[in-house]
Amino acid sequence: MPEDGRQGDAITRALTVRQLVEDPHMTIPLRCLAGKGSLDRPLRHPRVQKNGLALAGHYHGVVPTRVQVLGETELAYLASLSNEARSVASRGFFSLGLSCVVVTGKHDAPRAFLASAEATSTPLFLTDARSSRAINALHAVLDDLLAPHTQLHGVLIDVFGVGILLLGKSGIGKSECALELVMRGHRLVADDVVRCDWRPPGTVFGQPANLLRHHIEIRGLGVLDLRQLFGITAIRGRKRIDLIVRLCEWNDKEEFDRLGIEEHFHSILGTPIREVRVPVRPGRDMGSIIEMAARNELLRRDGHNSATEFLEKIESNLVTRPAIEREPESLSAPAVPGDSEPPTTQSWSSIFPSASGTESSAWVRAVRPLDGTSPASPERGRSPDGTSPASPERGRTVDGTSPALPERGRTVKEEKE
Repeated sequence: MPEDGRQGDAITRALTVRQLVEDPHMTIPLRCLAGKGSLDRPLRHPRVQKNGLALAGHYHGVVPTRVQVLGETELAYLASLSNEARSVASRGFFSLGLSCVVVTGKHDAPRAFLASAEATSTPLFLTDARSSRAINALHAVLDDLLAPHTQLHGVLIDVFGVGILLLGKSGIGKSECALELVMRGHRLVADDVVRCDWRPPGTVFGQPANLLRHHIEIRGLGVLDLRQLFGITAIRGRKRIDLIVRLCEWNDKEEFDRLGIEEHFHSILGTPIREVRVPVRPGRDMGSIIEMAARNELLRRDGHNSATEFLEKIESNLVTRPAIEREPESLSAPAVPGDSEPPTTQSWSSIFPSASGTESSAWVRAVRPLDGTSPASPERGRSPDGTSPASPERGRTVDGTSPALPERGRTVKEEKE
């Protein structure tokens, strides 16, 4: 058996007509009307063929090793023919060496069919089911019996409903990792040998070998029966493979994906399945890492890619933004004692040249006149003579002196008294 996850060539199983009609999963009754001695004819294709043109003499495209289905439309065409034409059409159709023919619907098979089937020893079956139901039932059994299959070396486990196939060289710790996951409540499907089969429209299922079913090998302990140890909930007979986790030895010289952007796929029976590579070294909790891989796979199914969304956030923050306008001094933080340079005093007119000096209440005098009278209110922003008054330095009076401040803890009235 190939090791390290490498698979052998795809194998197509051999199937006979007898195996098809005697399969326990066949959901429609099939009654043999003729050709009982030729039930060992081979069937090599998982799809049936419904080719009514063959009854009209057009035999191109007819595959003898496929199940031939004739329904109500074909029977109605034969009924419209004369007896001689009906016999000619039947003999030409059954002389193609067909594996078997199934007539559907609640109709009796034409006598011309019975005579031609007996003459060519072709198995002829009759079912009461309509064509659509009969075709679905035949496809279900044919897909199971004729599906391409292979086997590979690995461990398949069901984690949160996600089928994870662990690959890696022998002795790297696949079985130990699977046992840890089983102890956390997940389910083992297959250990050491995983038998894979392909199903339409493009999925791969895995199951254990018959002799290894429910068993796992742990170095130092031997072969363990998980069904006996943990119960029926710890094992599963079959699971679709959704994600491949390849366990690799830790190597400082080898680069591993740090963001989760790189996409790798592993092909099984021609179907690509997403693969992630996880380095292994002592001290790493591989059970938790694989659980996170399963959770992330569920998140991706829901349409969320954490790595892609993270990169989009980074790119959006790298976009150049316009410079933010400086705030005026009255809105800025006070100067910190000990700074080498005091903050620069700015006015609204310096920030907005088109604005007048009256745009802010910061220019209203903070000190009342000493006589206690209110001066005449000139036009806002101008002196009585029509000129713009000189703005005193912030915190000083008009004459440039600092206003007297009361002693700390005393009011202005107490100072006057």
